[in-house]
Amino acid sequence: MTADEKFALAGAASAAVRELAMAGLRVRYPKAGERELFLRYAFLTIGPEATARIYPDAQQFVGA
Repeated sequence: MTADEKFALAGAASAAVRELAMAGLRVRYPKAGERELFLRYAFLTIGPEATARIYPDAQQFVGA
């Protein structure tokens, strides 16, 4: 497998994991809008402290 093929495969796997995580969030928070889902995904990937620093509107979802 070439380096380009490995890179493409890793990108596809990363996208698949992201989509699974988003699907799980949609199940857990069925009334959430896209922004809330985005922020909740950020909590999962970079943590609540970094999310709150980068996205001030995330504060409303901390602990929710």
